[in-house]
Amino acid sequence: MIPPLRQRKGDIPSLVHHFIHRKSIELKLKEKPKLASNAMDRLTACDWPRNVRELENTIERALIQHRAGAPLSFEAFVPFAVPGKVVQGQSQDEPFLSLEELNDRHIRRALEKAGGKINGPGGAAQILNINPHTLRKRMRKLGIPYGRKSWSPDSIA
Repeated sequence: MIPPLRQRKGDIPSLVHHFIHRKSIELKLKEKPKLASNAMDRLTACDWPRNVRELENTIERALIQHRAGAPLSFEAFVPFAVPGKVVQGQSQDEPFLSLEELNDRHIRRALEKAGGKINGPGGAAQILNINPHTLRKRMRKLGIPYGRKSWSPDSIA
């Protein structure tokens, strides 16, 4: 019986380096990427509920989306969880938000950060890492206005 990865946190750095090496060869990357400064902390903080295979798949996804010359980061794939910390903006006593309400808030925050821009560099779709058409469809479904005439900083709140 091999204990789960969450009980063998000390094995994670070795596995990460092994998978980066192996996947870099499989993906025919010219050079093996360097890890970002907080990458190993982020990976060891995760519980890896689906064990080693999930870690391997996460590394492969990060390598596929990795830009040459930039450090390899796992921010988009592994949320940095602090044990006992509550989701931002929600206290222990508050009722849990529905997924639709959470999506609405998240999209509105991305739009605010992007200044109402949906498509292109710095747009909300890029911030959320989704296709602009998908974002517009979700905005329509949630009743979030979009377009040049409909957006103002007040319409986001």
